[in-house]
Amino acid sequence: MAQKTPLYEKHVSYGGEVVDYAGWLLPVKYEGLAPEHHAVRNDAGLFDVSHMGEITVKGKDAFDYVNHLITNDLTTIGDGQVIYSLLCNEKGGVVDDLLVYRKGQDDMYIVVNAANTDKDFAWFLAQKGNYDVEIKNISAETAQIALQGPKAEKVLQKLAKNVDLANDIKFFTFKENITLGDCGDKFLVSRTGYTGEDGFEIYGCGECMNKLWDAILEIGKEDGVKPCGLGCRDTLRFEAALPLYGNEMDDVITPLEASLGYFVKLKQEADFIGKEALTKMKEAGVPRKLIGLELKGKGIARHGAKVFKGEEEIGFVTTGYLSPTLGKTIANVIVKTEYAEVGNEVEVELRNKRVPAVLISKKFLKK
Repeated sequence: MAQKTPLYEKHVSYGGEVVDYAGWLLPVKYEGLAPEHHAVRNDAGLFDVSHMGEITVKGKDAFDYVNHLITNDLTTIGDGQVIYSLLCNEKGGVVDDLLVYRKGQDDMYIVVNAANTDKDFAWFLAQKGNYDVEIKNISAETAQIALQGPKAEKVLQKLAKNVDLANDIKFFTFKENITLGDCGDKFLVSRTGYTGEDGFEIYGCGECMNKLWDAILEIGKEDGVKPCGLGCRDTLRFEAALPLYGNEMDDVITPLEASLGYFVKLKQEADFIGKEALTKMKEAGVPRKLIGLELKGKGIARHGAKVFKGEEEIGFVTTGYLSPTLGKTIANVIVKTEYAEVGNEVEVELRNKRVPAVLISKKFLKK
């Protein structure tokens, strides 16, 4: 049976079209995907992301333990900063992608994907070994909302009583014990974003998050803030070339194949899980690569659609949409590396028909 977030009743009262997503009842849209998408690109949108998982790692070995698990390098950030990384298996496939909030050398706060929370927590426990750490899954007691868009700072600052958002919470940093309006809780606020726009993630208890949801929509009304569903969250992140686990990467698709090599620090001292396999793949030559695609014929290139060059099947679609911002049908595809060149003409198989397409940069938005 699907779970309800602490904000479930808000989605119903605001007219959200609720669906089962990753075992959670969440709104796919309110007013509609396109107007919500444009609200985030032009003004701001408010998302319930309480389904996301939160795992804490505390103890004297917290830093070394987490650095052993992730492909990125924790030594590159300080306390109060956030780092994006991949969690890999021994073969280099991706267990999940995640954000690590570094509260201190002995205190890490990790945000993982909703569908992978239990799997990730089990993975964390299985890798504990002799590390002196305490690992807790605090997802059930944590609510999270995200305010995204160019007016996000302006709107949230009206409620933020003890922080100057512009100076105190810069990109990929966070602050704790933030007072927002009269919501009666101290929130953790970060600034990472998953839409290609500026924005904030707010963590707290469910009761206070309900009050904050109403407060943000009320105070943001004059600036065009809308409640937004999962539908536009996916189109927004896709246009901004941000990956989704299960689409652009999974337990077989490696970060190198997903064009996420920047987040894989093969030269760092830490011997992270999957490092040997990924080093060998890089040395031998990455066999396939993620690249953008524009469909030249009719249709939508959906996840899993096959990509051909002549009669050779060279890859598949990971995500595809009619882009609300660009007005074009675009997609991410993983294809054999020898074909992964911008300008290469290919075909996508849609409903047993081959539709012409061209490979393009996956950086669809020019900002």
